[in-house]
Amino acid sequence: MLPLLASPFRNLTVSVAILIAISAIATMAYVAYGWSLSDAFYMVIITVFSIGYGEIEPVKTPALRTITILLIMGGCTAMVFITGSLVQLITASQFQLFFGSMRMQKDISKLSGHVVVCGYGRIGQMLAHELKASRSAFVILERSDERINVARAASYMYLHGDATDEEILKRAGIATARAIATVLHDDAANVFITLSARSLNPELTIIARGELPSTEKKLIQAGADSVVLPARIGAERIAELLIHKDIIKVIADTKSGNLEQFATDLHHLGLDIEVVIVEALSRCVGTTIGEVESLSAGTFLIVALERRSGETILQPHPDVVINDGDSVAVVGRPGREQAIEQLFSAPKITNESMV
Repeated sequence: MLPLLASPFRNLTVSVAILIAISAIATMAYVAYGWSLSDAFYMVIITVFSIGYGEIEPVKTPALRTITILLIMGGCTAMVFITGSLVQLITASQFQLFFGSMRMQKDISKLSGHVVVCGYGRIGQMLAHELKASRSAFVILERSDERINVARAASYMYLHGDATDEEILKRAGIATARAIATVLHDDAANVFITLSARSLNPELTIIARGELPSTEKKLIQAGADSVVLPARIGAERIAELLIHKDIIKVIADTKSGNLEQFATDLHHLGLDIEVVIVEALSRCVGTTIGEVESLSAGTFLIVALERRSGETILQPHPDVVINDGDSVAVVGRPGREQAIEQLFSAPKITNESMV
């Protein structure tokens, strides 16, 4: 009996089954003594639910009284068990959520050097997956009930609340965290979270998501160390596939047969690969690959070059001259962006230069 009582859901299922069986037997018994089916069913319902409107038909014979007595005893007892099981089920769920939240908060308070992920949408879920794969400690902040249930099912640490609330950030251990990634779809919320996080922890590394290009500057001014624009990244990736498909295919086939795997292998070494167009009037036009790599101060290496004519050169010799319109595949460490911009992009025209 103990296992049965220990399962509220099982208690509820058994009680409902017993009530249905008792109600069906009593209804058929009344019908057997000449009652209509509708009158018999109505009599059973008002009896088991203890309504007490009165008898539909006179209950005068010993047989009818016996049926009614048994219906009262069995039906009302089953209803008591159903009510108790429902209360037990609801109470157990509430206690589980309450104590689960307390235990979660206790575990979060012990964290140090972790990552706070604000938002558990599509990007937040991918980020959490990568952090888990790298065995990095992290906490998810999300206000959506549905997404919190997904995070709970994945056994992630989470807090149910609005990440723009400083109190939620404090509960997530922002003071001892090493980084925060705010990846909400709302640019204004990301800016606000960045401001709050920077004020709460000046040493924090802040990675922010931006939907509009104009938001990037605001996020940097708010204190973000890096800004990710998914729309721009997607557009650049599509452009790479359209414009540089030949060089990408050659690199992929030569290195590992899979460009994504090749890029992943490089990333594990702290390196990234990208394809850059050599713009007209840029500093590197007419210079050799060796000279360009020297000017980059070691921030990147050129591993392939594609001419405008379609010719592809893998591992080009340092004496190969770069022309405008060429595409170069560079491998380097994070922080090479400024050098690439200075060497491969045309100088920007300002109002002063036009005077």
